[in-house]
Amino acid sequence: MTTVLTPASPLTAADRCDRCGAQAYLRVVLASGGELLFCAHHGRKFEPELKKIAVEIQDESGRLGSTTSATANDDER
Repeated sequence: MTTVLTPASPLTAADRCDRCGAQAYLRVVLASGGELLFCAHHGRKFEPELKKIAVEIQDESGRLGSTTSATANDDER
């Protein structure tokens, strides 16, 4: 498994968790070429299983701890 530190395409507010529909902070790339998106909660919950099947995991959950604006950036609209 490889954790992507500087993703080519960052996750945006439009990317939603495949499990619950919340904003996605993790992108899991599978060997088959597919991808799964998870919120931070479900990413942590399924982490052991995801590590077994993932080719790459893009984890942007660190953004949750940073100070953010109440409005979306132009590129997130």
